[in-house]
Amino acid sequence: MVRVRFAPSPTGPLHIGGVRTALYNYLFAKKHGGDFILRIEDTDRARFVPGAEEYILESLKWCGIEPNEGIGAPPLKEPIISKENALSYRQSERKGIYGPFAQQLINNGHAYYAFDTSEELEACRKKDSNFAYNSISRKNLNNSLVLTEAEVNQKISGGEPYVIRMKIPPGEEVKVNDLIRGEVVVNTLQMDDKVLFKSDGMPTYHLANVVDDFLMKITHVIRGEEWLPSAPLHVLLYRFLGWENLMPKFAHLPLLLKPEGNGKLSKRDGDRLGFPVFPLQWTDPDSKEVSSGYRENGYYPDAFINMLALLGWNPGTEQEIFSLEELAMVFSFEHIHKAGAKFNPEKAKWFNQQYLWTKSADDLAKEFLKIEPRINIFELDFIKKVCLLVKEKACFVSDFWELSHYIFIPPTGYDVEIIKKKWNETTNNFFVVLAENLKQPKGFQKNDIDQIIKQTAISQNIKPGEIMQLLRVLLTGKGSGVDLLGLMELLGNFEVCNRLVKGMEFVKEKTYIK
Repeated sequence: MVRVRFAPSPTGPLHIGGVRTALYNYLFAKKHGGDFILRIEDTDRARFVPGAEEYILESLKWCGIEPNEGIGAPPLKEPIISKENALSYRQSERKGIYGPFAQQLINNGHAYYAFDTSEELEACRKKDSNFAYNSISRKNLNNSLVLTEAEVNQKISGGEPYVIRMKIPPGEEVKVNDLIRGEVVVNTLQMDDKVLFKSDGMPTYHLANVVDDFLMKITHVIRGEEWLPSAPLHVLLYRFLGWENLMPKFAHLPLLLKPEGNGKLSKRDGDRLGFPVFPLQWTDPDSKEVSSGYRENGYYPDAFINMLALLGWNPGTEQEIFSLEELAMVFSFEHIHKAGAKFNPEKAKWFNQQYLWTKSADDLAKEFLKIEPRINIFELDFIKKVCLLVKEKACFVSDFWELSHYIFIPPTGYDVEIIKKKWNETTNNFFVVLAENLKQPKGFQKNDIDQIIKQTAISQNIKPGEIMQLLRVLLTGKGSGVDLLGLMELLGNFEVCNRLVKGMEFVKEKTYIK
């Protein structure tokens, strides 16, 4: 049975790259009828940010990719892992689990105690800018590979701080079989002796994530490309802990790149580049700096998810619009790209527009009323018709007021450049006659209005194309906007005639005609 996990660290807001990682895990699990687990990896207490875990949970819930096991999921009827190992899916509450595994590695000769102080290690780096704690340098450093057993015991019993480091064997080739990148081979001479267990009694990411993945019976580790350099270390850990035959399959996802393609799209790019990089708005607890979110910017969660899914993956067809259920049906590793995916903010808006166009008049009116109190005085049926009229030109409901304010409030100003360019005695006469013809029509549907305009143009010996933009200016004050005939139908003949008269009075007052 497929079991995958999303394991973020609560060190700040969840980046959209993290959301995409969660999404791909979720889709893979759903496609195979498996489990999607949320685990919080909070072993780095120095970087812990209050509110970050709650933010992660709220973000995933808004996106509709909630776990069926782990943090925020309903309790399991039958735990997959034994009770003594299932204290929590939050690593800081499981810290008693990891020590014995670190000790096992020491006992088997695959790890060692290191007593080097931060000052000593900094001195090494100053002396050699390429310094790394590895199979060569460890021979001359302050660790249990150099010290006698008595010296090591004395230091430990005396309370001297230490860490436990992985003992990387020199000169071996470690193979990582990646579902996206194929076989990746790394020589251990390129690897450091990473810290597995810290002096504060907490494991590092490397030990904790391998132990947890094993205990939670994870079958596939789907994570970002930035973790690919750590994969050889994790392969060795599985081998040294005796779990090599139970090791999960790895899939390292391509990076999300800035729109220009010049580097990874990072958390620091939020708002600086003119678009959000977080699913929800985030307020930094220390600086109180606010970073925008897709939810608050008016994106629909299904549009946001649809957009993210196609950043680094494609279905192998021309189809772009998918529901979450459809994505789960067609998702596969075969169509995930190896190269990084450029983020396109305009394409993100396009996705939201596609979803907005499918919304009913009822739904759009409710959203519009929430964000624009000035329209509360109008009848709901009228607001619905306005929404249907303007939605074809909008990407967000927040665009509606800019696109429709002249429908609710008659214009007080007019585009004088268009009037100066196109107004003359012939057009003036046309509008005088048109206003009369529109007062008592047999009908005032779009087709009726179109016929009245054409017949009036014929009677005044003028082409309809010569007066349509002027007609729009007189009715709305602007030279462009929503469907003009639909607008006139919505306003009704009484309001249309009033606006035509007021518009012509403006033209006359400004002496654009003599």
